[in-house]
Amino acid sequence: MTNKDGISDDDRDLFRDSIGEVKRIRHDRSLPDPPSRPPLRRKRLTEDIQRSIDSGDAPLSDHYQPADYTGEADAGDVLFYARQGVQHKTLRRLKRGQLPCPMALDLHGMTVAEARPALVEFIEVARRQRQRSVHIIHGKGFRSAGSQPVLKGMLNTWLRQHDGVLAFCSARPADGGTGAVYVLLKG
Repeated sequence: MTNKDGISDDDRDLFRDSIGEVKRIRHDRSLPDPPSRPPLRRKRLTEDIQRSIDSGDAPLSDHYQPADYTGEADAGDVLFYARQGVQHKTLRRLKRGQLPCPMALDLHGMTVAEARPALVEFIEVARRQRQRSVHIIHGKGFRSAGSQPVLKGMLNTWLRQHDGVLAFCSARPADGGTGAVYVLLKG
């Protein structure tokens, strides 16, 4: 005979015989909340970054020219950079947008002076939160003078200099295409 749930009495008995005696556990407690992280000192971090930029000890230079750097980036150019030693499989997943990017930074409408400290702070916060990859939107520069992307070229320069960045590449079209990048961070 089959019950309303579609399981026959024979199958039900066979299951109960195979698992043995079951003891029901009852409790009225909920799981404890995970320990909270201490709040980030965002204001102090921003002030420290701005002070280092003002004093000339900027963590990222606008004039950095590594040997493999090809110059300014146009709106349609695909960006890619990887430090030596990053696994090919990880780079492939980064390029395909398969690494989760729980944090994103949108630099649209910012000047270079505003974007640099925002970028440094964002990367530091992401690394403190142990994020492995992040998404940065820089735009394509269509509203810039000459319709050339300023932030895209600067971001290409800055990310290559940052010690916490292992690799970056242009995003998939669904995530901003050549107007955004996925960034792989040191763990």
